[in-house]
Amino acid sequence: MPRTIAEKRAAFRALHTSGCFVLPNPWDAGSARYLQTLGFQALATTSSGFAWSTGHADNTLPREAILAHLRDIVEATDLPVNADFENGFGDDPAGVAESVKLAVATGVAGLSIEDATGDPAGALFPIDVAVQRISAARRAIDETGGETLLIGRAENFFAGKPDLDDAIARLKAYAAAGADCLYAPGIQTREQIEAVVAAVAPKPVNLLIGSTSTLTLQDVAGLGVRRISVGGALARAAWGGFMQAAQGLTEGRFDGFAGAASGGQLNELFRNGA
Repeated sequence: MPRTIAEKRAAFRALHTSGCFVLPNPWDAGSARYLQTLGFQALATTSSGFAWSTGHADNTLPREAILAHLRDIVEATDLPVNADFENGFGDDPAGVAESVKLAVATGVAGLSIEDATGDPAGALFPIDVAVQRISAARRAIDETGGETLLIGRAENFFAGKPDLDDAIARLKAYAAAGADCLYAPGIQTREQIEAVVAAVAPKPVNLLIGSTSTLTLQDVAGLGVRRISVGGALARAAWGGFMQAAQGLTEGRFDGFAGAASGGQLNELFRNGA
């Protein structure tokens, strides 16, 4: 029998208590269903991967589109789903709270709130404002049962402000404001990772590995990281194969199909309700 939303959320929370797990990021129902067949324990959406699939840039889709996407992914898989909920789709803490309640209603097991403004003139919210937004998200989750995990994200390294000390100060403040898991996408070195893990302990840390890395799962687990996500990397890998094959067609070549999955394989996969 399919798991209930409550069961998915309980399983997701349990994953954060020990060990280290990979949280891959599908961008549509088909990629979510395929990832489930590989034995992953949970999935996370990718705002960039989904946006590209609709012909838009990351962080440009309206809240309604993201909520519909979250419902699609939750319904497509029996695994817990963590939502990439961008900066909470609210101009102020009250707006963030409203959006978070709508996200929780889609059935997600976790959701992240970024501190990026989306405005190049002010890339990050001032830390006090960012904390207010995390606090509002925390209250909204608690008012809807408290089962959904809240992930606080410090976007320094993605927003052109690669200040590790500031990122750590933000993560510590978000932890104090009620974030269950902390995330500073863009940190890469062992020293950076260890510093973040130590700063927010005992709360779990998410690490982004969105490109080739010398670090293995065992390495990352040894650094104290609880979960690893890949962001839009799987979507970019798919786009890379598609773009290479399509560009070959413009040159009269068909060798770009060499690594393609067979139609029979895909039909069998989805016929069985993967």
